[in-house]
Amino acid sequence: MDYLSELTAKGKNAKQAGRKLATLSTAVKNQALVSMADALEQEYRGILTANAIDVDNGRAKGLSESMLDRLALTENRIQAMAEGLRQIAQLPDPIGEVLSKERRPNGLEISKVRVPLGVIGIIFESRPNVTVDATGLCLKAGNAVLLRGGSEAIHSNIAIINVIAQAAYKAGIPVGAIQLIETTDRQAVNAMLKLKSYLDVIIPRGGAGLIKTVVENSTVPVIETGTGVCHTFVDESADLDMAQAIALNAKISRPGTCNTMETLLVHQGVAEQFLPAMLSLYQQAGVELRGCPETMRYHETVKLASDEDWATEYLDFILSVKVVGDLDEALDHIHRYSTLHSEAIITQDTNNAMRFQQEVDAAAVYVNASTRFTDGFEFGFGAEIGISTQKIHARGPMGLAELTSIKYLIAGNGQIR
Repeated sequence: MDYLSELTAKGKNAKQAGRKLATLSTAVKNQALVSMADALEQEYRGILTANAIDVDNGRAKGLSESMLDRLALTENRIQAMAEGLRQIAQLPDPIGEVLSKERRPNGLEISKVRVPLGVIGIIFESRPNVTVDATGLCLKAGNAVLLRGGSEAIHSNIAIINVIAQAAYKAGIPVGAIQLIETTDRQAVNAMLKLKSYLDVIIPRGGAGLIKTVVENSTVPVIETGTGVCHTFVDESADLDMAQAIALNAKISRPGTCNTMETLLVHQGVAEQFLPAMLSLYQQAGVELRGCPETMRYHETVKLASDEDWATEYLDFILSVKVVGDLDEALDHIHRYSTLHSEAIITQDTNNAMRFQQEVDAAAVYVNASTRFTDGFEFGFGAEIGISTQKIHARGPMGLAELTSIKYLIAGNGQIR
């Protein structure tokens, strides 16, 4: 099938809608977001019916329980999605914000202001809530959006888009500003990556394979939302009760997310005191343990970890554990295997805390807190479009400001050069 022609038509529609959307008032955009939230709550039964089909299909395909959890919707989760839209409506509108203003010696006044990126393409995997979060953030920042969700959530995504797009259009959003690619054929993704004339940026949200494919094949600029091989290092001076609570939360609270800890590093000075009880708690929670030979001494269920394990984002109830000699060894391990997402140290040593935060290269670096906080909502940004692990334009949780560009406005009174 000629997906390029089909997607080109969607791209043209999005580009036209984006021009109008960029100039809409904050009031119109906010009313649209509230209307979308109301519609989600009113039409939740139809969305749950569609989602049940996806969950049944996913179970039949053998998706893991953590993946099914990412896919599944409930009435409460739909209400949370709606609440996320209302929170976005309450956030300050970044469009038109004057970032700087100066008057040059020749009398020119130069202002730097925020403007929309334009048309954003988002490619994501099996979490239907991304459909709502991404759409809401893009609209508030004045951007049209072209979405391509994972095949596992196709029925859910179609149902959600039908509900929120109609609500948005009735509230004054230009028709074509919210579009979904409804085919599950992967060739459609390849076509989307070539829409340079219509898409201003593509944001992939998903696993390493998806991100690699997009980065290597897209002719459209890409903002990478990286994978999360996140570490927690329990230092020799750590409060071990605190360390236990954080290390448990960081792994089991929702293991299918990118801010979940995948490797626990433990200083050899506290390993004997800390690891037996910690590993037992993981085992009771259903976590499969893979570790270094030293770690294997502390619990009979620990399997020997391979080099591949240290580099793997499991997104599941699996954890790698390593005993390290000191902070330097922990830093070396993180430097080698980190995906630059989120890293944490549990310590009462101020110098070690400072060294960790200075020397670890990641979007979010924690002292005495769970990596699970790397999230736009938790950071006070409202819903997020993803966690950027690159260093250009956007890094960390991507909220409204990260979905904008800048424009220089120059006012003169006849100056010539």
